[in-house]
Amino acid sequence: MLLIAAILHDTLEDTETKFTDIEDRFGAAVAELVREVTDDKSLPKAERKRLQIEGAPRLSTSAKQLKVADKICNIRDITEYPPTDWSVERRREYLVWAAQVVAGCRGVNAALDRAFDSTVERARVAMQLMEST
Repeated sequence: MLLIAAILHDTLEDTETKFTDIEDRFGAAVAELVREVTDDKSLPKAERKRLQIEGAPRLSTSAKQLKVADKICNIRDITEYPPTDWSVERRREYLVWAAQVVAGCRGVNAALDRAFDSTVERARVAMQLMEST
């Protein structure tokens, strides 16, 4: 269930897929987990980011694990393949925000917590290297 939801976690935000489509195809448990980690795109970005920070401690154990894993992947992406329109400062801001979200998810999977910490550290080092060259 968790792996399927991880694959589908951005589907509701990034496509025309409806919640009922996921529920019909993958079942209620997967659909509920996807819903739990899906942002409300009708809200302004700053509000969505704030709600992720505030809501993280109340997520289910599975949703917390999914959220931490997603932040790890996103940080790896912005470190290794940064969007062309993202400055180093914007990437740093993402690291700070991601750490605030993950703070509310810690303690449910020690391996993911360690992976997040090492990913953030590698990203910080990479950004320092970029600025020094």
